[in-house]
Amino acid sequence: MKVLVIGGGGREHALAWKLKRDDGVSQVFVAPGNAGTARDPDLINLDITDKVALREWAQAQGVALTVVGPEAPLAAGVVDEFRAHDLPIFGPTKAAAQLESSKAFSKAFMQRHGIPTAKYQAFTDPALAHAYVDAEGAPIVVKADGLAAGKGVVVAMTAAEAHEAIDFMLLDNKLGVAHNEGGARVVIEEFLEGEEASFIVLCDGEHALALATSQDHKRLMDADQGPNTGGMGAYSPAPVVTPAVHERAMNEVILPTLRGMAADGIPYTGFLYAGLMITTDGRVKTLEFNCRMGDPETQPIMMRLKSNLTQVLLSATRAELDRVTLDWDPRVALGVVLAAAGYPLSPRKGDAITGLPADAADRMVFHAGTATAGEEVQVSGGRVLCVTALADTVALAQQGAYEVVNAIHFDGMQCRRDIGYRAL
Repeated sequence: MKVLVIGGGGREHALAWKLKRDDGVSQVFVAPGNAGTARDPDLINLDITDKVALREWAQAQGVALTVVGPEAPLAAGVVDEFRAHDLPIFGPTKAAAQLESSKAFSKAFMQRHGIPTAKYQAFTDPALAHAYVDAEGAPIVVKADGLAAGKGVVVAMTAAEAHEAIDFMLLDNKLGVAHNEGGARVVIEEFLEGEEASFIVLCDGEHALALATSQDHKRLMDADQGPNTGGMGAYSPAPVVTPAVHERAMNEVILPTLRGMAADGIPYTGFLYAGLMITTDGRVKTLEFNCRMGDPETQPIMMRLKSNLTQVLLSATRAELDRVTLDWDPRVALGVVLAAAGYPLSPRKGDAITGLPADAADRMVFHAGTATAGEEVQVSGGRVLCVTALADTVALAQQGAYEVVNAIHFDGMQCRRDIGYRAL
């Protein structure tokens, strides 16, 4: 059986790494992949990104399953293209992917269907946005309404920071946000206090199957300081997601979302990531939806998954997730992201990476922003690698990951030294 993974980041490397281990899978292709997937003799990089060209290639090759990793191909309608030609593909349609590609769509959807979230307003006019901040005060959250690779959120602790974020997103657009039709827009939300967790499920339009719990670290620096990023590390399981919180997340967020999307005429299939804020009294509110697995959460989750992922995802394409159970390694997996100099605003590319170890059963280096130049592996993006370790405890997984981190070098390398601290 041939499997295609669309994407070239750390999430896609981890998915491809897991899929190639499944019984019944003969070849795994990654389009376009990265230096890590290129170095793996069991994976084949494919230099195609156009959705029609990918579909034609998949048809010609007899690909049995396609899995979409990142948000941009989903928002561009790659799932619609494959489905129109009866090719099995796991992911949401372009219409359903608006849950991520438009913060304004997502917030209006949650409000309409009674899904707990922060109160908000959306603005295209900077003056009105500034007036709203003046009226509401700080702390307050400003989000770019569009795809910003996980960097389009500013948690403003002062009104001045909020005003700066509004100008940055509405007037300057220095993040290169892929805005929705009609130009730049921001969503401004109330600030929520509590602990964040990543709640990721598989959806088949009718049923949802929860993956192992996980938690990531969004801020660039130790002790949750510095700017928000796409994620500087993650671990699984997440102790903050107690059985009671898990039940509330499913019953108050995930299942109402599936029912609401179906009622709106856009059934949801694919990975669904709910970023949750868990309050001190155990209530949950939805911070955001992503229409894909999280990165770097995917890396620890894939290290722990023992089930045949290919068969699980094929079941999802047939709306049969209610017949599936998942088998998990009871150990803890923890991943540390190594980021480029200048990340998150202006990552430097081209630095040579040394000290990369061989793959091991309990320690893996998943590549994200890497490329090959001759025999050399170089930095090609903001988040470069995710060093992931599996061990009996959080402390041992942390120790194992940082032992590998300490052997890797590239100029300007940034990483946090406290990944997993909340679970210790």
